[in-house]
Amino acid sequence: MHDTSQSAASPMHRFRDGYGRLLEWAVGALMIILAAEVTLGIVFRAIGQSLVWYDEIASVLLAWLTFYGSALASVKRAHIGCPEVVDQLSPPLKRIVDIVAQILVIAFFALLGWVGLTIMPALAGDALVSLPEIPMNFVQSVIPVSAVLILIGEVIHLIDLLGNRRVDKETGRAGVALSDGLH
Repeated sequence: MHDTSQSAASPMHRFRDGYGRLLEWAVGALMIILAAEVTLGIVFRAIGQSLVWYDEIASVLLAWLTFYGSALASVKRAHIGCPEVVDQLSPPLKRIVDIVAQILVIAFFALLGWVGLTIMPALAGDALVSLPEIPMNFVQSVIPVSAVLILIGEVIHLIDLLGNRRVDKETGRAGVALSDGLH
């Protein structure tokens, strides 16, 4: 179960909870928009009036849903992992490995965000094929934006690891258990 007494006492955990709810709303909105767009495309195709932009926009929405959903999974600690090897280590060594792994994850997403930003000027003159009024750098902005959103979740978890707060009694890991994040 989620420890609400500690969560209520810590501004960091209140921030994480609010941040998670914000991402849930964003991901939920993207799911609704994607479902509506696909349904609209099917209806128009069924009546013989296919929408020119349907496939391209559906692809963009699916990519955005994937990237922003990854940010939500980061905050909820719901990404796929393989903790079996690390769980065999002694608690002090396990903590060190968790911290090093967390720093590597943060470094990766910082690099991804930076590379995503550096390609934005190269895309400035490009646009979607079916909707030329939508610039490609807007579409691809999902990469640096989601990298920053993921970094926020990962830094919060690193702070938990370094402070050794909210340690799971079974795994010895800090942070929210996967089952807590899925309620």
